[in-house]
Amino acid sequence: MSSTTAIVLAAGQGTRMKSALPKVMHHVSGLPIVHFGVTAALDAGCEEVVVVVGHGRQAVEEYLGRTFPRDRVRTVVQEQQRGTGDAARVGLAAVPAQTTRVLVMNGDVPLVGGDDLRAVLGPLEAKQPPGLSFAVCVVEDPTGYGRIVREGGRVVLIREHRDLRDDAERAVREINAGIYAASVALLREALETLVPNNTQGELYLTDIVAFASNAGERVVTVELGADVLAGVNDREQLEQVDRAMSARIVSRWRRAGATVRDGARIEAGVVLEPDVTVEGGVVLRGKTHVHRGATVDVGCVLTGVDVGEGAVVKPYSVGADSRIGPRAQIGPFAHLRPESDVGEEAHVGNFVETKKTRLGRGAKANHLAYLGDGVVGAGANVGAGTIFCNYDGFRKHTTTIGEGAFIGSDSQLVAPVTIGANAYVATGTTVTRDVPPDALAISRVPQTNKEGYAARLRARFKAGESKK
Repeated sequence: MSSTTAIVLAAGQGTRMKSALPKVMHHVSGLPIVHFGVTAALDAGCEEVVVVVGHGRQAVEEYLGRTFPRDRVRTVVQEQQRGTGDAARVGLAAVPAQTTRVLVMNGDVPLVGGDDLRAVLGPLEAKQPPGLSFAVCVVEDPTGYGRIVREGGRVVLIREHRDLRDDAERAVREINAGIYAASVALLREALETLVPNNTQGELYLTDIVAFASNAGERVVTVELGADVLAGVNDREQLEQVDRAMSARIVSRWRRAGATVRDGARIEAGVVLEPDVTVEGGVVLRGKTHVHRGATVDVGCVLTGVDVGEGAVVKPYSVGADSRIGPRAQIGPFAHLRPESDVGEEAHVGNFVETKKTRLGRGAKANHLAYLGDGVVGAGANVGAGTIFCNYDGFRKHTTTIGEGAFIGSDSQLVAPVTIGANAYVATGTTVTRDVPPDALAISRVPQTNKEGYAARLRARFKAGESKK
């Protein structure tokens, strides 16, 4: 039984990106470029993926190590950047002994999917497989790409753009897509013959095509769409690919039953269930999951937020690494910081900020409040201007509010403190001690009214301004 290993070439510096970050770690739709190639290879049925790393390898290795199974995705280092042929050699040396077929691909083509790679691998499944199968595409402007050179319709070699010999070769619009499939034996033999006889002085992986042709092996090309094979070499191309990926993602969710308005950005790790509505200007990032019937209104930015069934996130609210329960209401202009958990039918209103706080079912904080490191019981009400004073300069402390409690406006709850169930905190109170259930807490300076004093104050202030 044949076994296939993919080799993903991701060692290049990407100098045209003008960045300290490795090219393959720049993001497309919220994920590093290298993520898409590895995912596509696994989806295509490759039992293992070997990623060849070099420049900035620590960042690439760390990401792959925490994202993919270590028994299926691993890295190998190309110590010197001597070209794609040398990178493929390094990768092939790390391929498991049981591997019979190898898929080699560039790591900077994030729009390539599993179906595309399966198409390139397909010819090797035939009863009489070719020696080599590789992807090509036809483009209007082939400038910068390696051309497919044929004789009598038969592929004989790939000529890199810098090495083109005449106008006839420059006019060829069939270009190399950088995806190859072959037996381990053929690829190993081909790579051993590579020499740097080109203007770059590098070992070109593309020369394996000429080797296979000269050896009498049948070489098969698989044409893929130019839009799929768009690579990333600079920031402009990065933006073009990102835009194409975003359009693909939005189209997929619309076809799956979600309403996504123009101008919304849905990144690659997001999940939308049927009957959700995502309005224009919304940005959904990370592992955000919007459940059936929920609405995310104009201008919201959610990163890693679980939005419950039927919940409403009102305009211009921001959330990260939090949970919004079924039929809860958030915003407008609310801020859910990490580890916020808004329970079923609870409300977090305009200009309310939460952090590491859990609100029980039906609890409400509708206006202008800061709830940090708190537990708010079911049905409790937190009035406008309330602050959980959770930080003493050294440690964070918890504020606990019991079920059905009422916190009056402009109250300060100095943690650690507990407000008992159904207790009442009067408006403007600073709470420094626990409040028993059903009790009233009140702390106010007695009010004094001085008759006629306002006129005297105004006269004094006016005189001071005159002296200035």
